Order: sequence, then C-alpha cells, then structure tokens
Amino acid sequence: MLGFVSAHILWNAISNLELRLSYNALCSELVLLAASTLSHICRREYSLTVDPIKKQLPTRNVVRLSLDKWTSTTKLAITSVIAYYMDQNWAMWEVQLAFNEVKPPVLFLF
Repeated sequence: MLGFVSAHILWNAISNLELRLSYNALCSELVLLAASTLSHICRREYSLTVDPIKKQLPTRNVVRLSLDKWTSTTKLAITSVIAYYMDQNWAMWEVQLAFNEVKPPVLFLF
C-alpha cells in the first residue's frame, strides 16, 4: 500500500488486472488488497487517529494548527503537528498532535 501511495497511483488502479499482474511479477510475495479494502482500512485508521485528538482539544474554541519540521545533526528528518488554543482565562495551551520521522519516498520504476 505504501508503494502505491508513494507513487501517487490511484487506489482504483489496483483493480486493474494488468497492473496487478505486472506488480506481482516484480514483487511476488506482496499481496495487493482491493481498493474497497484499502479505503475501509484508511477510514478506520482515520477514526482511530482523529477521535483521540478530538478528546485532547477543547470544545467550542478556536484551535490553530502548526506544522514544524527540522533535521537533526544526524540527518534525521522530523515533523511535528501542534494545536494552539486559549482557554477561558486567556491562558495559551498547546497540544502536540503528531511527532513523526520523515522517511524518504519509495520510488518505483514501471
């Protein structure tokens, strides 16, 4: 799945028999899931990610999101997503929503 996403191939293309056969010829141990299965997995992962984030943030309040990225001295690329908001007492709060290593994209030659 990561290979298809990294190569910007549409999920519906996975249903194409010729594409599936050629991909399996290149990487025989890989099992390609159907587009509907991939869509279901993504919806499930989205809800598993978004619901805990919603619990961390206040209701009826404006939230600003910030994306920060940097590279360490050891060439490790990091991204961070932070939500900022003010409470009723005008105190500013921040909640780190994500902190991930950025891995280089997977390239496929077809």
